[in-house]
Amino acid sequence: MPSSAPIDVELLIEARWILPMSDGLPTLEHHAIAIDKGRLLGPWPITEAANHVVARRLMPLHQHALLPGLINAHNHAGMTLMRGYADDLPLMTWLEEHIWPAEAAHVNPDFVAAGTRLACLEMLRSGTTTFADMYLAPEAVAPVVEQAGMRVQLCTPLIDFPTPWARSFDEGLMLTEALAERYGNHPRISLALGPHAPYTVGDDSLTKLNDARQRLDLPVQMHVHETADEVSRGLAEHGRRPLRRLYEAKLLDERFQAVHMTQIDDADLALLEETGASVIHCPQSNLKLASGFCPVVRLKQSGIRVALGTDGAASNNDLDMFDEMKTAALLAKGVSGDAAALPAMQALAMATRDGAGVLGMGDRRGQLTEGFDADLIAVDLDAFNTLPVHHPASALIYALDSRQVSHVWVAGEILLENGKPSRLDGQAIKQEAWHYQRIMARHQNQA
Repeated sequence: MPSSAPIDVELLIEARWILPMSDGLPTLEHHAIAIDKGRLLGPWPITEAANHVVARRLMPLHQHALLPGLINAHNHAGMTLMRGYADDLPLMTWLEEHIWPAEAAHVNPDFVAAGTRLACLEMLRSGTTTFADMYLAPEAVAPVVEQAGMRVQLCTPLIDFPTPWARSFDEGLMLTEALAERYGNHPRISLALGPHAPYTVGDDSLTKLNDARQRLDLPVQMHVHETADEVSRGLAEHGRRPLRRLYEAKLLDERFQAVHMTQIDDADLALLEETGASVIHCPQSNLKLASGFCPVVRLKQSGIRVALGTDGAASNNDLDMFDEMKTAALLAKGVSGDAAALPAMQALAMATRDGAGVLGMGDRRGQLTEGFDADLIAVDLDAFNTLPVHHPASALIYALDSRQVSHVWVAGEILLENGKPSRLDGQAIKQEAWHYQRIMARHQNQA
């Protein structure tokens, strides 16, 4: 039977390496992949691509690695305007004495939109195509993400005291429901419930949270076991560890995303295994706040899904997922005493296919597989700091400067080409950032 004729496609990319992050985590050399109508076709060896497609545009990237767009599974994008505002402090001092007062003084929808624009440009420039955002004024975040062309899981901020977004936990749930109605079928925006942490959400609110997640059919993302102090407080106030309290509130399941989890004992591990809950590891923020170390290797050995996030720029202080992957890989080795712990390809998987799985997108993103969304990036490995390239995954994790990200596509649209953004105005975003820096500096000087 004769083979079918080649089909017309919008774009064919020829690459030196493709890391599809599919089953077995293969690395392909001298392969090509096509984009058409926002989806992927291929990959195939470059010499065979003409048997499958006829492209209206050919893009030869013969010194580049192609891989799925990076997924930042936990972020506070609007807090980018607080980068460097309060550094070198432990978590609760940082929050209670600096960040929460600054938010009360400055945060409004315009502030959040400006911070998110800056965050989106930084993330695109370093290869992130999808992020989970847990911050105030999510209704201001959504239009910015649409403008930037990225994807986001909006985790609505739910907490037991008044914030600039909602006067109460109940009002936060009402606002969440309105957002869910507005963006329920959006191709690039999804919703999640974002309760802050067990120590800021009481038992009555946990009950309401469980009712809401079932009624709205939404995942939950929450800071859990971020510090030893949090666990000690939970034991003192509730007689059990916070994760156990969430389990008893019937919140833990395969759609629960536990952020940080630096404090894990055998009982915690058993709860994660039983329920299928996922963990989002934020190594740089945890290190900077001296919060502890998430035992990534132990979690993965137990079959628990682990994604990777930067946390916000106020506690990281950047949103660079390549930098985060390197830190995660090195930290796992140092903490475990095993140089083979969390090898480069596994670290890369945490920021691609595993991140997509944790955010409920694993059936369509996080891999360069035929039929998946065309969310991908190209990285130029022809640089002094990455040559020679014996193993591309090793170069990407241990040697890369994220400024080597040259191209970014989301849904097949090119959002970064040769390092230049196509949708966002970098100079205007810089001016906006300086504007808010002056406002916040005046407030700090008056305090």
